[in-house]
Amino acid sequence: MFIFSSMNTTASALTAQRLRMDVISSNIANVDTTRAKQANGQWEPYRRKSVTLTEDTGQFSSFLNSAMGKTENAGNGVKVTRINEDNRTPFKLVFDPTHPDANEEGYVQMPNVDLLTEMVDLVSATRSYEANITVFNANKSMLTKALEIGK
Repeated sequence: MFIFSSMNTTASALTAQRLRMDVISSNIANVDTTRAKQANGQWEPYRRKSVTLTEDTGQFSSFLNSAMGKTENAGNGVKVTRINEDNRTPFKLVFDPTHPDANEEGYVQMPNVDLLTEMVDLVSATRSYEANITVFNANKSMLTKALEIGK
């Protein structure tokens, strides 16, 4: 196990949680966006996005160590594999005949973003970020104490 492997693991988690908070912030900012251009060039309401996290399989050194029979107890960290658009949840229909995006019946398609869900996800991501900061600081403190032993 390398001396900085636990710091690298924690740093990957911090990066992933920061991106997760960025995506949630984008969802909250676009809660009323009725026109967003999609990848296929069509205009439709903003679609909720979410982040998929997976275990980072590590560097070549971890594969080499496992092939040589050495086991590493430290995790390899986490990485963002993709940012998904929520295509399952339908858009909300709101009656507003004066809205420029209203259909013939006077209904406007609003984004499929639920503000309560986004706030719960944001609190969860924030708490995960804070926990990883605590782990990072504890690790830094242990490394500092280990260096002081050599004095």
